[in-house]
Amino acid sequence: MGRRAWLIIAIPAVTLFIAFWLLPMAKLAGLGAATPQGMDVSAYWLVLTQPRYWQSLANTVGLSLAATLATLAIALPVSRFLARHPAFPGRRVLMSLLIFPLAFPGVVVGFLVILATGRQGVLNTLAKAISGEPMVLAYGMAGLFIGYLYFLLPRTIGVLMAAVEGIDKHWLEAAQTLGASPWRRFVDIELPALTSALTAAGAMCFATAMGAFGTVFTLGTKIDVLPITIYDEFTNYANIPVAAALSVVLGLATWAALYIANTLASRSAQRR
Repeated sequence: MGRRAWLIIAIPAVTLFIAFWLLPMAKLAGLGAATPQGMDVSAYWLVLTQPRYWQSLANTVGLSLAATLATLAIALPVSRFLARHPAFPGRRVLMSLLIFPLAFPGVVVGFLVILATGRQGVLNTLAKAISGEPMVLAYGMAGLFIGYLYFLLPRTIGVLMAAVEGIDKHWLEAAQTLGASPWRRFVDIELPALTSALTAAGAMCFATAMGAFGTVFTLGTKIDVLPITIYDEFTNYANIPVAAALSVVLGLATWAALYIANTLASRSAQRR
């Protein structure tokens, strides 16, 4: 490809990058350095020194990490089963049901969680009928955790299924011939081969959960996670510098997790 052709491709790409990413990010970072009304320090300093913002960040990271680990723990056996049994009855219907949540935005996912675990939900109705005691999980961290699983599982299962299908079956057959048990075949062959896919899927889950807003907003604004804190500062309090600073912190935390995951995945690929 000649120099002129490269310029034809590069100039629009660079222009879009500058206009739609670099300049807005620079503006966002600059707003975070401003001084909020009634304060004598920058918004960054305020965010770093206020315990409530640290608590919000800790809740966000902790919940995202828990949802990521739970998603991987559920998705891995499901993905292995679907990849190893491509022709069992009902597979197409099951795959359609697993993929169906991808069509829903976060607001709908939150509404479904309320219908399942809210005050008038199925779970609460069953709990009252069985024990006489109410059981409401929506509107709090438990409900949000369920919502995260709902929209993270379809994405993760798709990634891991492709990775399982890519494992050389001759390795598994050779190990079986040598007398290795199913558990040993999984630990010694499948798990190392799936490390990169698990890392990538985990990073995707974590980043998605960190920035999820629609589900959180539907379940209740009293949930103390960073997207809601940013929304409150921007919309309810018109505290734009603090909202911008918190947005930068959220972006950096997510980027750091993705960078670590990419590094681990690269090292795992080099060892293989």
